[in-house]
Amino acid sequence: MGQGMGAIHLSEVRCSGQEPSLWKCPHRNITAEDCSHSQDAGVRCNLPYTGVETKIRLSGGRSRHEGRVEVLTGGPGSLRWGLICGDDWGTLEAMVACRQLGLGYANHGLQETWYWDSGNITEVVMSGVHCTGTELSLDQCANHGTHVACKRTGSHFTAGVICSETASDLLLHSALVQETAYIEDRPLHMLYCAAEENCLASSARSANWPYGHRRLLRFSSQIHNLGRADFRPKAGRHSWVWHECHGHYHSMDIFTHYDILTPNGTKVAEGHKASFCLEDTECQEDVSKRYECANFGEQGITVGCWDLYRHDIDCQWIDITDVKPGNYILQVVINPNFEVAESDFTNNAMKCNCKYDGHRIWVHNCHIGDAFSEEANRRFERYPGQTSNQII
Repeated sequence: MGQGMGAIHLSEVRCSGQEPSLWKCPHRNITAEDCSHSQDAGVRCNLPYTGVETKIRLSGGRSRHEGRVEVLTGGPGSLRWGLICGDDWGTLEAMVACRQLGLGYANHGLQETWYWDSGNITEVVMSGVHCTGTELSLDQCANHGTHVACKRTGSHFTAGVICSETASDLLLHSALVQETAYIEDRPLHMLYCAAEENCLASSARSANWPYGHRRLLRFSSQIHNLGRADFRPKAGRHSWVWHECHGHYHSMDIFTHYDILTPNGTKVAEGHKASFCLEDTECQEDVSKRYECANFGEQGITVGCWDLYRHDIDCQWIDITDVKPGNYILQVVINPNFEVAESDFTNNAMKCNCKYDGHRIWVHNCHIGDAFSEEANRRFERYPGQTSNQII
């Protein structure tokens, strides 16, 4: 299942099985020498049998892991199989379908299924399906109910999936963001390339080029693949875009969102990193690099490797020229549009407290979105700000 990241809290945990929490089990507190991430504990849980897999099936695919999605609807005496409208069907919905089928993770969620045999089932019985990705069955997802409405009619515009037993899982190194964040006032004459790639705030268009500067919040972004499959771009090599400024091909239009938010969640600034090149910057000791951007190489992130976007490269910033002094939240979201399937999307967002006094910035308390308890998250959102002048 791969290695974890961050602090290790417990060692030699010995439970009787009756405890309500692992913290209640006898254990030894960790010291630096005790444990490494190669010894991280893992679990595999069994769900109680609910029979949900009997209400869904795939048809027309080349193997049992792919095909057009068919669901069983109706009550006793009137049960019938039908199709799902392909409108707005995506990765999250496909994740739930593959989970319900017992086929692991979603590789692709398809809105059109022209190349699969339609079979005898042609009636669309479900539409407007919208899942969060954590449901156990499609019945638990929002949908139109008995009022089926589809923008495009015909059995070829229905939902399909390709499932896989393994998937990637991306995780941002949140501590590195905190350690590397700083402000730079960068002269406009050095930002022509960044402007061409739309990496500056919209107010930059009316600036007095090439005079003046833009204020940039810079930080490094190190993205690890801790899953069981390589993370590969959705687009094939034939559709990658050459970027003259960076001197390599970009394989994903949107890979990461960088945002500055007010404590109540209003966006006041955002990163405009046009697109990304994915490669293995470094790997764990026993893992070899497989992907690199140079020379039109294959792109991706290998299991056990990470892709590092250093703070000093173009567009690795948020343009905060127009941001007023105050207390903010720095938010980074990986794979925000769910373009590439992962085993877990709940760990794709990172948040930090951010205090900006108009000249300096203090970024701290960075954590992955699901790392805090609900109570701690409420305290985080109401963060009042610091009076200390400690600046990173």
